[in-house]
Amino acid sequence: MATDAPVQDIDELDLERGHVHDKAAGVTAVAVALSRSVEQMGLVRTARTLSRLNQVDGFDCTSCAWPDPATGERHLAEFCENGAKAVAEEATLRRIGPEFFARHSITDLAQKTDYWLGQQGRLTHPVVRRAGSEHYEAISWEDAFDLLADRLAGLDSPDEALFYTSGRTSNEAAFLYQLLVRAYGTNNLPDCSNMCHESTSVALAETIGIGKGSVSLKDVQEAGLLVVVGQNPGTNHPRMLSALEIAKKNGAKILAVNPLPETGLMGFKNPQHVGGVVRGIDLADEYLPIRIGGDMALWQAIGHLLLRWDEESRAAGGPGVVDRDFLAQYTTGFESYAENVRDLDWDLVLRSTGLTREQITTAAGMFRDSPATVVCWAMGITQHRHAVATIKELVNVAMLKGDIGRPGAGLCPVRGHSNVQGDRTMGIWEKVPDHFLDALAAEFGFEPPREHGHDTVDGIRALRDGEAKVFMGMGGNFVSAAPDTDVVEAAMRRAGLTVHVSTKLNRSHAVCGQEALILPVLGRTEKDMTGGREQAITVEDSMSAVHASRGRLPAASPHLKSEVDVVCSLGEALARRLADRPGAGDGAALGSIGWSAFRSDYTTIRRAISRVVPSAAAYAEKVERPGGFVLPHPPRDSRTFPTKQGKAVMSTSPLETIEVPEGRLLLQTLRSHDQFNTTIYGLDDRYRGIKLARRVVMMNEADIAAHGLRDGQVVDIASHWPGEADRWAREFRVVAYPTPEGCVASYYPETNPLVPLESAAEGSNCPTSKSVVVTVHPSRPHHGDERPHDTGEVEDGWKKKHDVQPRVPS
Repeated sequence: MATDAPVQDIDELDLERGHVHDKAAGVTAVAVALSRSVEQMGLVRTARTLSRLNQVDGFDCTSCAWPDPATGERHLAEFCENGAKAVAEEATLRRIGPEFFARHSITDLAQKTDYWLGQQGRLTHPVVRRAGSEHYEAISWEDAFDLLADRLAGLDSPDEALFYTSGRTSNEAAFLYQLLVRAYGTNNLPDCSNMCHESTSVALAETIGIGKGSVSLKDVQEAGLLVVVGQNPGTNHPRMLSALEIAKKNGAKILAVNPLPETGLMGFKNPQHVGGVVRGIDLADEYLPIRIGGDMALWQAIGHLLLRWDEESRAAGGPGVVDRDFLAQYTTGFESYAENVRDLDWDLVLRSTGLTREQITTAAGMFRDSPATVVCWAMGITQHRHAVATIKELVNVAMLKGDIGRPGAGLCPVRGHSNVQGDRTMGIWEKVPDHFLDALAAEFGFEPPREHGHDTVDGIRALRDGEAKVFMGMGGNFVSAAPDTDVVEAAMRRAGLTVHVSTKLNRSHAVCGQEALILPVLGRTEKDMTGGREQAITVEDSMSAVHASRGRLPAASPHLKSEVDVVCSLGEALARRLADRPGAGDGAALGSIGWSAFRSDYTTIRRAISRVVPSAAAYAEKVERPGGFVLPHPPRDSRTFPTKQGKAVMSTSPLETIEVPEGRLLLQTLRSHDQFNTTIYGLDDRYRGIKLARRVVMMNEADIAAHGLRDGQVVDIASHWPGEADRWAREFRVVAYPTPEGCVASYYPETNPLVPLESAAEGSNCPTSKSVVVTVHPSRPHHGDERPHDTGEVEDGWKKKHDVQPRVPS
């Protein structure tokens, strides 16, 4: 049966070690998924909910954006362990009402861990923090909207407000949200994509003309070579493992490139069939333990070798290695690119990657010999200073082989949140192109602002500097997701008003403005009866497939609204306020929009989408098809590249490497297996053999010795950015782990305080959370700290109690 929320918080240093797994999933994953689900939902609710997850007539998972199999090819259990955890968190029977906030002050909540906050349950009532108060208290929906509308209208300019969006937001809510914000008068629409795949969106738009991947699920399954780089599918996209298994059985090779030898790269035990449970399947044929930030050098080296082999083959009368016909017909910039990589500095490549020339040659040979290659990547590529250039280099290699726009080949950026790509399609973007704004103006009869707005990093700066005074978050946990936590927290507390549209409690509610609202909404699992009829919403996955989602559970509280209802009600309240008393914002534009019609029937929203969003013609009709439809993608569909040049663009970039001063290390922040983004499901990073503790830093044994540390020791971590004071994250356990020398890893959000706001990717402004220069120091007492610090006796006792020897997956 379901259990109550925890009362006591956790000790984040209470570490236990287990063995490192060599294959992901299996019976253990099933057992954990069911156990966590029953713990949160109870047995009957678990069965009722999971049976509808990712089904054609059910609801879409709130976790990752991996696509669903085709209609007729889905299993009865079409979900993974972490998808079940995500559903359990949302469909939990635990509740947070006004009495909870009466017991807990905002200061008290700010001292709790992200795990404790998330485990308290579903929010049931809208609540407000009045100026000068230490507690949230209940507020009516009408008064909440009036308060927000009054504060927005009272600004000197609409540009003093920020409107953030999380990737959970539906297409319908996202479309109306950007409509509301632009009718109000600003393009300040930062979103979670700014912090993850923004580098992808920029690089792909500049090279192939569209900021989305070019593959289908069938392409992945039919590829000759799958390259999984900077990605951990076993934890972050577990259903991807089924596609990798199918590809392997079809004869594909898999090349894994990642600093850590993640279990989900090495093997998979598919619990859907007996053979998968008993034996499993090996995944990676080759694994490259690349140094953090060495990917650009690797891709230039692969391109160099392919060109050299091509020239040698043709000189000998052979067919060559490179697809010269594709290059001639569909690309521009080849000669400049070829000249750049022919003159390769191999010493710099080897130093940057930490690999041997033989390893790189073997990897390049896999590209050479593959009839069709799919390249998959995620945050391990996108969150570096030279991320955009790195992605352009992997696109260059795909072009050399003609691996865009043909079966079994293409580019596959794997999105980390279920509708983050859909939100961008719907116009959630601070610099949406003019053609979108033109269509918006034609549909709704007002002139939207044309000046680009703030993205996430610039939005934080605006809050920090007092230029932004109101923050509204449509979902998400902005404070914990953003870089440079101390700066972000101070910035949010400086705001006049912060507003969060949420299902669960999180840190952003405890680190809030002088006034604050929490507006509780329906989750994906719940039936949406807005307007007195059953409503469906739609989402878009990583491969541009759009489908409907229909929740089936009763609402967690009668006081919840849908996200669509929240946006429509705010639009109406803001129009009324501006009609009564002119202020910041375009009251006429807001008043001319049919908010009531949109609220009563979401099909009306989808019809508007079809007339505004590019390539979304007949949107309302197409989403009614079982399984939905796939949005057009010119490079994939017809090898048409909508760039300024009219062709795919091959890029030329100087080879950049991250120079780390002597005595310093390079940190990547990452997820535990028991979390999704900033939501902490539990305390068992099972595949890495790390349990209970979250404040851990994984280090190579040679680095532990070189820095005079001990496995299990408690340390403080400092990050270093030129011209600024060091940032500190205190009290982490050292864990010996097979990461490349000079590279360390630790969980976020605990290490987000170390990521400098000013350290962002060139061209995309994405925070560089995967390449932070740090030093690691024995923990010492510091101001205000009462925790006993590490001694040799404590450390020796810990080593005797726990198995600290990691095992590299084979």
